Amino acid sequence: MRSPALSLVSNALLALVLLVSEAVPSAYGQERPQGTEESQRLEGEAILALADAALAGKTVPSDFQVAWHNEFLKAQKGTFVPFTLTIDSSGLTSSGALIYVRAVPGGRSAKDRRPGQTDKKGAETQPTDEYPVDAIFPTELRPDQGQRARISRGFSLPPGDYDLYVVVRERADPGRPRPQLKAAVLKQPISVPDFRAGGLTTSSIILADRLDVLNVPVPADELAERPYVIGQNDITPAADRTFRKSEELIVVFLVYSPTVAADKKFDLQVEYHFYLKGGRDVTPWPSVQTPHPPEKEGERYFNHTDPQRFNPAVLGSQFDAVENPVMAGQGVPLAGFPAGDYRLAIRITDLLAGTSIVRDVQFTVGS
Repeated sequence: MRSPALSLVSNALLALVLLVSEAVPSAYGQERPQGTEESQRLEGEAILALADAALAGKTVPSDFQVAWHNEFLKAQKGTFVPFTLTIDSSGLTSSGALIYVRAVPGGRSAKDRRPGQTDKKGAETQPTDEYPVDAIFPTELRPDQGQRARISRGFSLPPGDYDLYVVVRERADPGRPRPQLKAAVLKQPISVPDFRAGGLTTSSIILADRLDVLNVPVPADELAERPYVIGQNDITPAADRTFRKSEELIVVFLVYSPTVAADKKFDLQVEYHFYLKGGRDVTPWPSVQTPHPPEKEGERYFNHTDPQRFNPAVLGSQFDAVENPVMAGQGVPLAGFPAGDYRLAIRITDLLAGTSIVRDVQFTVGS
């Protein structure tokens, strides 16, 4: 008899077993702001000055809220970091914005500069050893009904710890000069993993609002503006981790470095287990006897989906698991989930090696 595990998985994600190229951008895309040369220079100087002030520990403006979210994926060189900025645009008077991103290794400050180096000026900069990410780009803010605008970009970094300085500033309009443009500065620490260290591992677990399969690949020069395109899969990351019961929880991730035999055979199993925090009064499905990762304090095992298998019989004999990651995903309707906070434990088992890893994802189902 079939286990009463969740089986209403979206058709698109049931087929989410694709040959995915590791061809992701190796450098942050840089664009020249539009406008007069003089206005470009002044805007560039102003936005760099704000980043320098934040790096020196000085007071910087916070005229509106900016939230950061990022993922980590294996790249041809280093680690690719797609990110999304969520900007509260309700108090802004211009839809044009200039965004600057600077990565500082290991928490260094302005006084750690090497002798002989000076601040860079201008509206277009190049990465250096000092700042491995040092990029400025213009954008148009297109807010949703809640006046939140979301901007996605991406860059590559070597593994390690960094402080990111993100500056968002209104664009200047040469025809309508204003005495002061609104700006916000965000300092974001990140620890970039090393996906080439060896052993079974995964990318970040991406929660998505939707996933579309493209007819043709995205041109390389557009990938910096579309960092969540993987192969021919266009992922729209979820705006937050709170979902309505009428929605579907869509999970997407890449599996790296499975054991591959001499005949190129590999065998992976992926399981999805759900735990409800504080759910002692909730009756779990009868299939709770299914072996699963242990509960954590204050939560109760709630449900699971049927396991997925990834091997040459599923992906095709031409799939090369040494050169390509395995893309896995699941779409789970939330109609049967009581309102509350959940942990999704994804267990990936390398059946040839007899080893497994677990990745946790936190999310909330609203009433």
